[in-house]
Parts: sequence; structure tokens; C-alpha cells
Amino acid sequence: MRRIGIGRIGLALGLGMVVGGVVAPAPVAAQDGPTERLEGSPRHGEWVEVKRGERVIHAFVVYPEASEKAPVVLVIHENRGLNDWARSVADQLAERGVIAIAPDLLSGAGPDGGKTSDFESSDAARTAIYALDPDQVTDDLDAVADFGLALPAANGKLAVAGFCWGGSQSFRFATNRADLGAAFVFYGTGPDDADAIGRIACPVYGFYGGADARVNATIPRSTELMAAAGKTYDPVTYDGAGHAFMRRGEASDASEANRAAHDAAWKRWAGLLAKLR
Repeated sequence: MRRIGIGRIGLALGLGMVVGGVVAPAPVAAQDGPTERLEGSPRHGEWVEVKRGERVIHAFVVYPEASEKAPVVLVIHENRGLNDWARSVADQLAERGVIAIAPDLLSGAGPDGGKTSDFESSDAARTAIYALDPDQVTDDLDAVADFGLALPAANGKLAVAGFCWGGSQSFRFATNRADLGAAFVFYGTGPDDADAIGRIACPVYGFYGGADARVNATIPRSTELMAAAGKTYDPVTYDGAGHAFMRRGEASDASEANRAAHDAAWKRWAGLLAKLR
């Protein structure tokens, strides 16, 4: 497992970077909140309804400003549902040249059959998240993935990314979806099942905070299982960063460690995304 200290990250990221011949944007300024980012984005974002039998999954799609077809990345939200921050991640991904689709996995679970925005509080949404049927989550992700791949602007390549609860789900989805090109796991735990790990057909890239012992305690087991199955697992830990550093690192009062980890993780992620094209 690789570790990245704050001193190695550098503060020149504000100038952007070049990845695979493409200039990647600089990290989002800490003062730009997710709602403001969404409202000011020049990219086309829209709500869609993905149907799976009689079930309807609400999802937010953002398209890159590009002349060529692009890969599709599923964005799996944290344990409080699909909020503006998760949607802003989709926008940031589209800024980096992919079609990003963020499904609301609480679709139908809210009051009166509603979605995340219909819960009275984020705590209520979190309670509902942990009551979801795992098979339903997989089936919903499959349906949204199929929807994304069928978009005229998609190039046929697919990846998944998730954060916190969604990080664990992205690792789990890799055990159930053979056509994934990559899985990006942000501070999520891996399946403790050798048979499931054996079904993974894509590289899994982990992003972890050094001050997140609960999640990090599972990394050695994931490393062991992935190695035994001959799979690619590349976990990187950012020293001093806490859980949810991708979200917390954007806040105006973010700690130095969380902000540095956020910027370094985006830099790494942009380079990996470029390989999907």
C-alpha cells in the first residue's frame, strides 16, 4: 500500500495539469460550494428516469464538452443519499472528459415513494440506506450502467466510483459487472469473500485517508484476497486525511491534510480516467 504525505503533494495544482495530452482542470476552489458549482457549470446536466421493470431509478447525468464520444462513469453516493455534493462530483468528472451518471439509490425508498431529497433529514436518509436490499442496489446499478452505455455520446467504456458507503458498493459492483474498465474506491471497504473477488475483471484503485483506521483496517485483507485471485488492487493512503476527505477537503474550513488529500486524489484520478478514453 502506497502512502502519500502532504509534503509530496505540492501546491502548484492550481495551475492544472496535463494528462494524456489533455489539460485537466485545477481542483475546485474551497470557497465554491457544490450547489454554486452546479448552478454555474457550463456543462449539460439533467435528471433522468431509468426504468427497471416497474421500478424507476432517478439519476443525474452530466455530459462533457467534447467532440468525441466519452467513457461512462457511475458515481455512487455516500450513505446519506444523492445530494448536491455527489452531483457536483459528477460535474467535476464531466469536466475531465467523461459522461458521469449519479443514480439515487434511495429512489422509491423516501416518504411516499420518493427519493433522497424527500427525506426530512440526512440522518433519515442514512437509516434508509442501510435498509436497502443489496441485490436491489446491484440491479439498479446494472440498469443505470446499461442506460449510460446506450447513450449516443458514450464510447462503450464503463467505470464505477463511489464514496464511503458508495466506495464499498463500487468495490462490490466490480464483483458483479464483468465489463467494467476500472473501479475507484474512495474510503470504502472491500468484500470479504474470495469467490466474489475472483469475479472481478477490472483493476481496483483505492483512495484512503491516513486517519481513517476503521476503513484502513480492511485494506490488508482486500490486498490479500486480490493478490490471491491475481487481481489488480492499488490502494493509496493520504497521510493525515480523515474519512470523506474528498467532500471535507472542499470545505472553506478544510484541514490542510484533507485539502491536500483531496487535490492529490483528484490528480491521481484524472490520470487514471485518461486511460479509459
